[in-house]
Amino acid sequence: MTTRLRPAPSRREWHEQPLARLGTLLTIALVISALGGWTRKARAADQASMPVQTEFVGTITALESDLAKAQGELAVAKVQLDRHQTIDRYSAKYRIPSDLAGAINDISIAEGIDPALAFRLVQIESRFERTARSSANAMGYTQVRLPTARFYDPSVTEKSLQERDTNLRIGFRFLRDLLNQFDGNEHLALLAYNRGPQRVIDILAAGGDPANGYSDAVLRGLKRPRR
Repeated sequence: MTTRLRPAPSRREWHEQPLARLGTLLTIALVISALGGWTRKARAADQASMPVQTEFVGTITALESDLAKAQGELAVAKVQLDRHQTIDRYSAKYRIPSDLAGAINDISIAEGIDPALAFRLVQIESRFERTARSSANAMGYTQVRLPTARFYDPSVTEKSLQERDTNLRIGFRFLRDLLNQFDGNEHLALLAYNRGPQRVIDILAAGGDPANGYSDAVLRGLKRPRR
């Protein structure tokens, strides 16, 4: 029986596999660190030979530079690995494709929204349906109306508002502005997202309670790591 050896991964495959990349970079870092320690010992034991010492100094400098570079790449690989694990977790939790989970995670972070809150918002608003549309003509994953969207991007059209990234970006930016407007109060910001900010302001000004169950539904079961 002939045993076939699995071909070594290509450079592209290596970059796309965070676990393999992390292991490789860790091995490189350990080897460089060991070589750096050996050369430092050799330098200390051979102070009498200036040419050799100069050569070792150059070697150590180069090795330390390589080690710093490898450590930097290790840090990048760890960030990428953490991101992949987070996306996989959200994808499994909400039973949605990984590309959608990745978009919600990345765009919410870019717009200053906690990803955990972003996923709950999309779940409540549209059940993760891109073509969802309400009776008030709110559209897409975050159920944004066209006039609201055009406040953030005057060029947006009804068609482009149904595109995944555009819809998520505008919806999360709107929520971020509401959080700022209501001093970080998630309940009020979410109620304003659902009922309209002016409606919430008017109810509060009249001494009323704008709660209608929406914010509770979004925040229910929302778990965040303890600080």
